[in-house]
Amino acid sequence: MSSFLEVAFSYPTAILSALLLVVIFYWLLALIGLVDFESSSLDIDVDTDAHLDGDAGDISVLASYVVAMGLNGVPFSIVVSLLILISWTVTALFSEWILPWVPTMLFKALVGTAAMIAAVGVAIVMTARIVKPMRKLFVTHSATSNASIVGQTCLVLTQTVDERFGRAEVSTNGASINIRVWATTPNTLGKGAVARILEYDPQASRYLIVAE
Repeated sequence: MSSFLEVAFSYPTAILSALLLVVIFYWLLALIGLVDFESSSLDIDVDTDAHLDGDAGDISVLASYVVAMGLNGVPFSIVVSLLILISWTVTALFSEWILPWVPTMLFKALVGTAAMIAAVGVAIVMTARIVKPMRKLFVTHSATSNASIVGQTCLVLTQTVDERFGRAEVSTNGASINIRVWATTPNTLGKGAVARILEYDPQASRYLIVAE
């Protein structure tokens, strides 16, 4: 146990350990319904007065790299979690088995840095292979078919529903559909509450609901 902790909190694994703790905390919040892990996009607030030229182009370039590496088609949170977990595992194994044989602290730091970078490369390849069969689980339906459930009732799945996130379940033709929802605050919506679907937002692919 002491050896594991020494590896986990020593360079270079310590950097990825800190990121892994953030990921674990995020998924704990997702389990209790405080974050929407199925969101496939990043909500980035751009300050137009901050002299950030070419932001749209930078985001476009980033998106093209994500597609090129095969990391698209699943929620961003899942991709990041897999990247960090795999990178941490590879780096930790290297630090446990190989790094102790490297002489001098300076050389260990250089080799450790190179190993961490290589681990990220391995993580990208492995994550792309893992998410490929998962894409069919996160298919986004067209707005025309989704809009047909407006007016029906749904069951709230998250602990709260506000302007930023929320999830609910609606039954159609004997099948249950998990949908993204939002509501104005304050409201009485919580896990298990019954709500009415008022309208569909095709831009954000989510529904406006109100307590039934």
